[in-house]
Amino acid sequence: MTRRLSHWGWGYADRFTDREGRAQFAQMVEQMLGFAALSPEEPVSLEAATLAQSRLAIAPALSAILSDAREERITHTYGKAYRDLVRGFYGDFGSAPDLVARPRNETEVVDLLDWASAERVAVIPFGGGTSVVGGVEPAVEGDFSGTLSLDMRAMGRVLEVDPISRAARIEAGATGPELERQLEVYGLSLRHYPQSFEFSTLGGWLATRAGGHFATVYTHIDDFVESMRIITPSGLVQTPRLPASGAGPSPDRLWLGSEGALGIITEAWMRIRPRPLFRARANVLFSDYARAVEATRRIAQAYLHPSNCRLLDKREAMLNAVVFDGSHVLLLGFESAEYPQDQSMTHALELCLELGGRCPDGAIFEDHSSTPTATRDAGSRWRQAFFDAPYLQNNMVSLGVIADTFETACTWDRFEAMHAHIIGSLKEAMKRVCKAGMITCRFTHVYPDGPAPYYTFVAPAVRGSELSQWAELKAAACEALQAEGGTITHHHAVGRLHRPWYENERPELFASALGAVKRELDPAGILNPGVLLAERR
Repeated sequence: MTRRLSHWGWGYADRFTDREGRAQFAQMVEQMLGFAALSPEEPVSLEAATLAQSRLAIAPALSAILSDAREERITHTYGKAYRDLVRGFYGDFGSAPDLVARPRNETEVVDLLDWASAERVAVIPFGGGTSVVGGVEPAVEGDFSGTLSLDMRAMGRVLEVDPISRAARIEAGATGPELERQLEVYGLSLRHYPQSFEFSTLGGWLATRAGGHFATVYTHIDDFVESMRIITPSGLVQTPRLPASGAGPSPDRLWLGSEGALGIITEAWMRIRPRPLFRARANVLFSDYARAVEATRRIAQAYLHPSNCRLLDKREAMLNAVVFDGSHVLLLGFESAEYPQDQSMTHALELCLELGGRCPDGAIFEDHSSTPTATRDAGSRWRQAFFDAPYLQNNMVSLGVIADTFETACTWDRFEAMHAHIIGSLKEAMKRVCKAGMITCRFTHVYPDGPAPYYTFVAPAVRGSELSQWAELKAAACEALQAEGGTITHHHAVGRLHRPWYENERPELFASALGAVKRELDPAGILNPGVLLAERR
């Protein structure tokens, strides 16, 4: 039996906590966050949700892959940002697409784009629908006759595996579990695990330059790309399959992060790897946050290449039930398919201990001959909380709690000032707008020249004013991080939400060049209008 996805919130509908459970959760919120949640409310049902009539008729030649069904349109309206969940919770699907398409092959993608260009229909690519930046919402302006959500999940196969070069040709609609299941037959893995892994797709990862499992080295999906295949309204693009090339600007880079504005990614050759046989993990506790940051920097600059190097501040550690003693926690992990990780872990721990870190449980080492250790250590609790967090956001919305995240990256020399500015700005904004609130920080990825800090903020909302309150908090965060030289996004993409700040970050001449590229590839301007670039008038 296929599990039903929530029409308004994250993930499976059966994971939404019942009313009694949410009432108990509200008590925990007050104990942990210091402010009271509201009584739980119920989401507006699928049947009662607000939905405008479709403006488009189904083209007879495309009837096999087009739908104007109510549920299809509703479930393709939003991504999974806080503002998306709030609107969905209250049954507001006013920006729903007029049609939903599920092409089964490239020929059908070409036919859809030809029809959409001729009929002035805006086309919004849709993978798993997990965007948190408005990247899949068909909220477009201009003189379009309607909008179409192009769902790629019917194209989800691993088409070819090259075990000699360790690469696989994979269709863009494959979800994380689907592609891993197909690669497992060969004993291989892509090992790209974003928080949305269960529902998001390869094409979505490529189009948003998604961050994944590895905290160092292979931090973005970019690092796994060997070549790509893209359908544009002007024709097909197939980039050459090569391990590396110095032949001019990389064509792959043009479509990585393009968010569907420059073409529809249909498949890609991806670098894959044997599944790890050797692992090491440890959890290091620090009393002083500055020293914890310094230890993380030293590990990154020692080129030890940990797969996990995530620093949780004390509030993040507490919020995710990692530790409750006020410690900041550095979660360390190393893995390899070839050799034990003892030496790398030992060196990393030495660097931590020099700066006052302590590792009370010691390091855990695993190899191919041992059964994986079943523990509930801090790292295990963190991993579970990491994948459960989006479901908790559903509960927060029902309880009238604003709960959202944002992330950035900066050089190490700028982090202290940027972090202080962000924390100060958010605290002031939450006090002014919501009367209370909490902000936490963790490093999701680290580089020799800087960290990628990821912030979570939670605050009490006023029913009916959630979105205006949230908008003020989000703006305060974005202004603070850009003022200190941070990027508007490290791995969540630009979308419609971040575009105003992206325009500040992006060089003006590059923006003009990007606009010229879009006009060449998409003459009618139908591909995801308003993402990356302003809509044409």
